Amino acid sequence: MRTSIATVSLSGTLTEKLTAAARAGFDGVEIFENDLLASPLGPAEIRARCADLGLTVDLYQPLRDMEAVPGELFAANLRRARHKFELMRALGADTVLVCSSVDPAAVDDDTLAAAQLAELADLAQDFGIRVAYEALAWGRHVNTYDHAWRIVEAADHPALGTCLDSFHILSRGSEPEDLEGIEDIPGEKIFFLQLADAPLPAMDVLQWSRHHRCFPGQGGFDVAGLVRHVLRAGYTGPLSLEVFNDVFRQAEAGPTAVDARRSLLALQEEAGLAAPPPPVVPTGVAFAELVTPDAEPLAGLLGALGFTRAARHRGKPVDLWEQGEARILVNTGAAAGRDGARLAAVGLTSPDPAGAARRAEALLAPVLPRRRAPGDVPLDAVAAPDGTELFFCGPPPADWRADFDDTEHPPASPLVCGIDHLALTQPWHHFDEAALFHRTVLGLRAEDSVDVADPYGLRRSRAVSNTDGTVRIALSVAAAPTDGTVHAQHIALATDDVVTAARRFRDAGGRLLPVPANYYDDLAARHELPDGELETYRELGILYDRDAHGVLLHCYTLTVGRVFFELLQRDGGHRGYGARNAPVRLAAQHAVQMSAGG
Repeated sequence: MRTSIATVSLSGTLTEKLTAAARAGFDGVEIFENDLLASPLGPAEIRARCADLGLTVDLYQPLRDMEAVPGELFAANLRRARHKFELMRALGADTVLVCSSVDPAAVDDDTLAAAQLAELADLAQDFGIRVAYEALAWGRHVNTYDHAWRIVEAADHPALGTCLDSFHILSRGSEPEDLEGIEDIPGEKIFFLQLADAPLPAMDVLQWSRHHRCFPGQGGFDVAGLVRHVLRAGYTGPLSLEVFNDVFRQAEAGPTAVDARRSLLALQEEAGLAAPPPPVVPTGVAFAELVTPDAEPLAGLLGALGFTRAARHRGKPVDLWEQGEARILVNTGAAAGRDGARLAAVGLTSPDPAGAARRAEALLAPVLPRRRAPGDVPLDAVAAPDGTELFFCGPPPADWRADFDDTEHPPASPLVCGIDHLALTQPWHHFDEAALFHRTVLGLRAEDSVDVADPYGLRRSRAVSNTDGTVRIALSVAAAPTDGTVHAQHIALATDDVVTAARRFRDAGGRLLPVPANYYDDLAARHELPDGELETYRELGILYDRDAHGVLLHCYTLTVGRVFFELLQRDGGHRGYGARNAPVRLAAQHAVQMSAGG
């Protein structure tokens, strides 16, 4: 189906928004009136710009509070509408959106509303324009799609139809059976379909709508289910996004438009409208790659954690550090920056690397070119929204380790079993995009978003994983765009004995993150622990968490550059990531950072 996006969903000037929409592959746009009013281009020039970009103007949004009003006010509304219809003729837009009235002067009279909308449609028809009537969720008298349709049906005018908006319908808590009535609306009378998702908070619906909408797949609404009902009704128009979101309107328009387009590709797949290459779910973490200008601090840290420098790349300055099934690459090549070590790439074990790459490319993930020497193992790679490179690694004979020459054997009795999870802090405006990317491109399951208290605000966090938990990625966003820890990322190492692993690390010269004594006083109040256990945790800075499935014990190293490590023990199938302890960890890291002078 054709796809469209409202200009209000993107940041920048109108021309910047149009360019971003076209580059992302949209077929058309809804032009929000404020964007046109602020543009130095006239309507005819905007029409020409859209044509040059291959975009159609699918909808214009200038009319509100039109219906069920006193006669004098309606006469003024018609004068305003005539002027807007003349503008739309120059703009090349043939459909106008009319939202249900919120004007205190509007009366609860469906007969009057139908008559006035029919008169408005008469005027619109003279200009070759259709009127799409939409029920706002906070409309004064009309706030449900079925009520709006009853008025349109009563008006019985060929130029008057309805606009269905997923937010306005689903934000009212519609049950699945409530949506079945959509299929009773003749498809030719559904003039437009606007799509948005949203989280499921308890808040005023107007504030929810104006500030917290998101693209389909990023919130909690069943947008695909609604789309299926609309299509069964016979709708043939575009799938159009109308998303009011404060973060999107501050972010760069280009990446936001690509994220929007990806959301519609995934939505069409879920609704049965398209069949892109199927997701190839990764089965494990092959490696995590750290880039650094100076390998010595990382070498000391990894050595203290029990890793061995097991191999060296034949043609690049990359060392492989290994312990159990945990593999860390340390790269001192040209990509290393001056701000210290950072997590630059992740290797994901895949049963079908080529299929994973095809899926990623179909869902607009940037495919990364890779220079390799003759004989190097070919690896497909794409970029995640935060710039992390994701490599799809197959089993032998295409084993990525074939590019490395062994230097020494890893420890025979490792305390670290493997990589439990990766924690990737996202740029402030890419959190929702990252969650959608990992779910749709990689086929990972997304858990509920949680808020974590930080000394300087709230952090959002959302984990994604495969079914058996062999791939876990915790995505988070810093408390504020200027937070100095915004880029800190970490690698959580799984162990069956966190106490022994922490002691070995400390005895080898490693420094563990100090945890305030108040934490352990509270822990003693919340849990009755065996004798001596609390003192051991206090000594080593080990944090404790418990859920319905088991116990989590974990501690942290100090940060090197922008990376730190976590030693983590899961007992009894604990499924979480220690969110209860995150505020203490964050405060402790801020304290260390402040004591070190930033």
